[in-house]
Amino acid sequence: MKKTLIACAILGSLVGTSAQAASLIGFKVGADYWQADTTGTFAENGQSQQDFNYSSSSQGSIWVAMEHGIPLIPNVKIRENRLDASGSAVADGFEFGGQTYTGAINTNTDLSNTDFILYYELLDNDMVALDLGAAYKRMHGSFRVNDNVTNGRMNSEKELDSGIAMAYADAQVGIPGLGLYGFADVMIGIDETSVYDYSIGLGWQFDGTALNTKVRVGYRDFNFDVNDFDGVTTNTQFKGYFAGVELVF
Repeated sequence: MKKTLIACAILGSLVGTSAQAASLIGFKVGADYWQADTTGTFAENGQSQQDFNYSSSSQGSIWVAMEHGIPLIPNVKIRENRLDASGSAVADGFEFGGQTYTGAINTNTDLSNTDFILYYELLDNDMVALDLGAAYKRMHGSFRVNDNVTNGRMNSEKELDSGIAMAYADAQVGIPGLGLYGFADVMIGIDETSVYDYSIGLGWQFDGTALNTKVRVGYRDFNFDVNDFDGVTTNTQFKGYFAGVELVF
């Protein structure tokens, strides 16, 4: 009888601990659709930069975050950003990737990247929420140039395969009872101070039994101004309006 009572007590303790642990962990999954205007110049390090005319294009981001109540251990967020734009220019001796271009050229500028974010929730209530932390933006795109005169037979490419350490902040101010809130999400380079990625906007939260749904609209600006980054010097910017949704478990 005593063994049975002890076993029941242990089982009850384990169940209670598991339930408490589950209540301490939350997940967020979201996606944004972004209509961005692109401007920019780039060149191999040490060469004169070429200015390109880019067409407006759709971009996107998806992310997942895990939050918990364990002291001192940061929360984690991973965001994948697709940034890809096509442009054109008339070159006059533009040197890139071992080729020299004169005349009409095209470019495909891919600044896609992945954000790895560690952050702490300093405030979290219906009126004000504030997260602060650090991030590492891993670039995995490329700059590609094609010569129109040779129908693309003359082309060159420089790949990006490095990252940037950044400071991170996310703030929300809400109106209790209405579900309406304003937000600002900011990332600023620590060493590369001319690299930043921020978004501001308005959102609406709809509370459910198993999950909460957030619908958001806003404006986002990503500026990538670097010297000798994987052998490339560039000042390229993606900016425009976006709409998205986030599910909170």
